[in-house]
Amino acid sequence: MLVSGRKQFDVDAALDQAMRVFWQRGYAEASLDALGSATGLGRGSLYGAFGSKDALFRRCLDRYADLYGARFERALAAHPGDPVRAVGAFFEVTLGRIADPSVPGGCLIAQSAAQAPTLGGENGAKVRGLLDAQRRRVRAALEGSPADPPALDALATYVVAVNQSLAVLGRAGASDAELRSVAELACTTVGDTLARAAPGPGS
Repeated sequence: MLVSGRKQFDVDAALDQAMRVFWQRGYAEASLDALGSATGLGRGSLYGAFGSKDALFRRCLDRYADLYGARFERALAAHPGDPVRAVGAFFEVTLGRIADPSVPGGCLIAQSAAQAPTLGGENGAKVRGLLDAQRRRVRAALEGSPADPPALDALATYVVAVNQSLAVLGRAGASDAELRSVAELACTTVGDTLARAAPGPGS
């Protein structure tokens, strides 16, 4: 589309394409040539639109987090008062994404976390912040459970760790059955942990 003699482009579409490159290749291997080829933008246009590869990477992380974060929030909110089912629904979002042939394997955040030493300070902080946001979502779904706050904090961290592991295993080729067995065992662990914290009869 031409506006005032200048070619316009769809920023969201460009971000989606760039996100796929980072997701498939990882930050280090996502060259400017690959990003330009995917988005249809030359190097100068990429810099003009997004400022730098680092800035584009952070925009893509935000777009990814907005997309899947909303799905995680809906899943966790779908079972109020039943944290085990909420956690199971949380895992289902990840399992569904892994099984979706239209998107790259694994998880952009998990892959980026694994590359943290090469990301640099601001990029690394962004990835840690997104993992913290995921942990806070899970922790909120556990609120009201009988365990004390430190135990719930640890349980939320555990759930996020399993979730990231599912993405890594999925990218490595684990079958859906194998991934579901991990998720089911994690849900059992959550349920057992909360059950042990519940007050006994007459307490």
